[in-house]
Amino acid sequence: MDSPRQSNKANLNREPKRSQNQSSTPPQKDAYARLLSQHRSSKFSMYLEQYAKESSFQKEGPGPSTMLKAQSEKLNIPQRKRDQVPNDFSDSSDFSPSSMKSKGEESSLSLYMEKLSSRNAQQDCERKLGVSDRQRRGQRRDTTTSQDGDIESGEELSSIKPYDSKKHQRQQKKNKDANRDVAPMETDPVVGQSPLSPHKASTNRQEQEKMKKSKKKNPSKHPEEEKGGDGMLKSGVDAQMSRPKALHGRDKLQQPRATSANSPADKSKNKGGRGKKQVFESYMTFEEVSHGLKRGELIQGQLRINPKKYHEAFIPSPDNARDIFLDGIVARNRALNGDIVVVQVLPREQWKVVRSDTDCEGASESDTQKENMTQKAQKKTERPPRPDVSVDDRCSDQDELISKIQNLSLTHTGEPLEDPSTPRSNGEILQKTAKVVYIVEKKHSRAVTGFLKFLPDKPFAMFSPVDHRVPRINVPLTNCPEDFTTRPGDYTSTLFICRITNWAADSNFAEGQLAKTLGQAGEIEPETEGILIEYDVDFSEFPEEVLECLPKILPWTIPPEEISKRKDLRKECIFTIDPATARDLDDALSCKQLPDGNFEVGVHIADVSYFVEEGNSLDAIASQRATSVYLVQKVIPMLPRLLCEELCSLNPIADRLTFSVIWKITPEGKILSEWFGRSVIRSCVKLSYDHAQSLIEAPEKMFCAEELPPVDPKYPIDEIHQAVLNLHSIAKNLRAQRFSGGALRLDQLKLSFTLDKETMMPQGCYIYQYRDSNKLVEEFMLLANIATANHIYGSFPELALLRRHPPPKAKLVDELQELCDQLGIDIDLSSAGALHKSLNTLLGDDGYSCARKEVLTHMCSRPMQMALYFCTGVLKEKQFFKHYALNVPLYTHFTSPIRRYADIIVHRLLASSLNCGSKLGLTTEQVQKQASHCNDKKTVSKRVQELSTELFFGVFVKDCGPLDSEAMVMGVLDQSFDVLVLRYGVQKRIYCKSVPGLDSFHHRKVGKKSELTLVWTPEDPETGLIEQVISIFTLVEVQLKADNTSMKYSAVLKRPDEKGS
Repeated sequence: MDSPRQSNKANLNREPKRSQNQSSTPPQKDAYARLLSQHRSSKFSMYLEQYAKESSFQKEGPGPSTMLKAQSEKLNIPQRKRDQVPNDFSDSSDFSPSSMKSKGEESSLSLYMEKLSSRNAQQDCERKLGVSDRQRRGQRRDTTTSQDGDIESGEELSSIKPYDSKKHQRQQKKNKDANRDVAPMETDPVVGQSPLSPHKASTNRQEQEKMKKSKKKNPSKHPEEEKGGDGMLKSGVDAQMSRPKALHGRDKLQQPRATSANSPADKSKNKGGRGKKQVFESYMTFEEVSHGLKRGELIQGQLRINPKKYHEAFIPSPDNARDIFLDGIVARNRALNGDIVVVQVLPREQWKVVRSDTDCEGASESDTQKENMTQKAQKKTERPPRPDVSVDDRCSDQDELISKIQNLSLTHTGEPLEDPSTPRSNGEILQKTAKVVYIVEKKHSRAVTGFLKFLPDKPFAMFSPVDHRVPRINVPLTNCPEDFTTRPGDYTSTLFICRITNWAADSNFAEGQLAKTLGQAGEIEPETEGILIEYDVDFSEFPEEVLECLPKILPWTIPPEEISKRKDLRKECIFTIDPATARDLDDALSCKQLPDGNFEVGVHIADVSYFVEEGNSLDAIASQRATSVYLVQKVIPMLPRLLCEELCSLNPIADRLTFSVIWKITPEGKILSEWFGRSVIRSCVKLSYDHAQSLIEAPEKMFCAEELPPVDPKYPIDEIHQAVLNLHSIAKNLRAQRFSGGALRLDQLKLSFTLDKETMMPQGCYIYQYRDSNKLVEEFMLLANIATANHIYGSFPELALLRRHPPPKAKLVDELQELCDQLGIDIDLSSAGALHKSLNTLLGDDGYSCARKEVLTHMCSRPMQMALYFCTGVLKEKQFFKHYALNVPLYTHFTSPIRRYADIIVHRLLASSLNCGSKLGLTTEQVQKQASHCNDKKTVSKRVQELSTELFFGVFVKDCGPLDSEAMVMGVLDQSFDVLVLRYGVQKRIYCKSVPGLDSFHHRKVGKKSELTLVWTPEDPETGLIEQVISIFTLVEVQLKADNTSMKYSAVLKRPDEKGS
């Protein structure tokens, strides 16, 4: 979701809120920072050090020691500044002008002291584990994750810079005017401070605190500099790292060791004889990792980083419990999103305390920031916030303090902590945390889109990726455009592709090379190309050696000897039903009524394996691409277009080679017999879903030729019409049997576009309708896939490529069940069938009920896991073969070989089992490796398709907006809420602080039910304040508006009295 920016860094809650009974005092200017500037003596440093040490040993003591008091008196520090202790840990959701007036400078020093003591209490053990202090900053804490669990975090390594209060004030003003987001503890790289490592125990405390102040006073003014986070700021061309031999996988990274050599750029940043510091831990050795995994001391998994909060990352827990949390970029140790990593679980006292909520992808924005004061909502006169950077990417010293105080109170009580899976009385649970010690396979492409920034007097440019999960990259000027150094402004909005070539352990920045200039940001084609390259989608032209594998003589005809080997179905009434724009027609259907009243139903699939011979160049590139990728405006095909659009595509009135499954089936859908075999067909018509729907909806109508696409004159239109009606009738029975047998379908709104035929720009958009014609095709494709799965598994129990769907994560299901119970929703999550029944019988057909069902469907999809290809010889226990959603024991993909490589392998297995094809030339391990690759590529394809849709919708909002729509609340946090925009099926997050016209807001939570009360400033001063309650299923009115940022848009909450306007 998009997030707002706060306009003034100076207002980021420096002082804690006082008790409600304390008198209000005017807010003061940065009290402890001013105090620091006045007391830069060694005595003051000693005072801070001694206070921290004393506090760490006196957890239950009421205040500082006598010695500390004596020292403070020598320093002329008032007693009230020593004794003032934050005692009002109020809910951060209280938001009103009055809450901002009750903060004085009195408590600033005590907060500062408490922070030091909090750090000391945990520092030694964390240093040994290589965990940065700043990894445990008081960031916003999500308590649950979405299905993919993507979350992010970034904390910045600071640098030493003298405090300049006037410059600080000027900088604050600039920030307010620019209204730009600033990542926590971050500095503009142009000023050239030297970085410090969080791992070095010898770093002076006073220097560390000065570093923080320096960062606070010198925030980055550029959005591309905001997202570097933990170790993402230092400039310099960094030392190379070595890569020992791989553990397994195709692209491995092993135990890189940082060198001590500094580049000239590094030396310029390390003046005064200060050497480079180790930012990241060196990786474990191959032997250490192997032994650790065998002993169960280490865990392997795929890293997932949230694009919204790049500080936080997750890997799946082996016991299917809550995902393991990686806090901060240092903990990720240079791994990128999607990489297969090995992690070491941190000690229990460093685990994360979360609330077990599922009411949103993150249940609270301040779970560890109880004292986090909020600011008044932005006024109408202020510039709107940029939505693509989380407001919680910034934290004040106070936020850090509160987080550490809470951690101390939880981990230093001397009492054993409860089982992490058991919620506490207040609903909180412990979540394991870990750090990356090894990268097994670099799944991430290491290619990113972004922008170049010129750095004066540097031998390199700064590359800022659009994806904040990727570090900023130093690019040598010799690799930049020739006139970049003389005319850098010409490239401000130019989109580049950069590939990371190295990221050393002693460097905050990666190193890279520009791969391509894409063009102007904000244009569809450059943006699309950037997406494809980032996600490693091969969209290049097929090389000559691949094209050599295709038939040479065109137009191609089926050899007579090949027809003689197959079942000849060219005289049967066979047709295709596909989207109107489809060119790769994989499947065709036939339905013939038999004299006994039963039906002969056929599913005929393009015989791609005939053209793609195992082991040749065409097979190699198809296996690597693994899937076609569908964008809004085009398709990136898995196979050359000659195959996917011509020779393999089941085009009408053309002989085509197929693999067929033919059943004898009763009108009720009971299967009496089954036949598999290679065949040849001749489709009589290419029907679209709209055509088929028209035939279904008008069973008595006599259709004429003009109402349908061209039809083979050998087949009367009435015969085709009747075949469609018979298939529809049987499909309804098959569908009813499936769902009564326990199947589940979670339909979510899907956005589609109408495009200008010449420019391919969006002219309109609509929610795609899933109708009876779609259901007809789906039922027979499922039937064919299930039948094929059983057949190939029976023939090759050690080699079959199947598709399994694991059940949802039990803990997330339990939490969702508890939430639904508290919301008064009678939903049964005990099984796939029970859930399907609940969703389809619980709610009515009115507009509100339909919207509520959409939100419920989204909520229920979050605990679900992804379906996966696998080889049966690898997964020994058959109980794990099951497909949860379909509720069948065996399932595979057979019906789309033109666009899925997994289907080609299945076709080869099927041909081998029927003795009409050679034996599969792959071992069990090779099939599993290909299955895993297909899983990866399928995930990428899905994400790229989503990004393409987002891109086109952003253009549509910009060209046709603003767009008004009704929306329903999907989840409520303490300072924001998520909505499903019903007219367009998109999800957006609305931040209370950025809602114009909002006077205040208050959050409250009862159990798992979260609720926000918004208080609107009346437009007429004589009328009273308007209250609006926001909770799950609340209907609101929103307006979608384009942002200044290209292709981005925000959802703006409309005033309650604006409804219907």
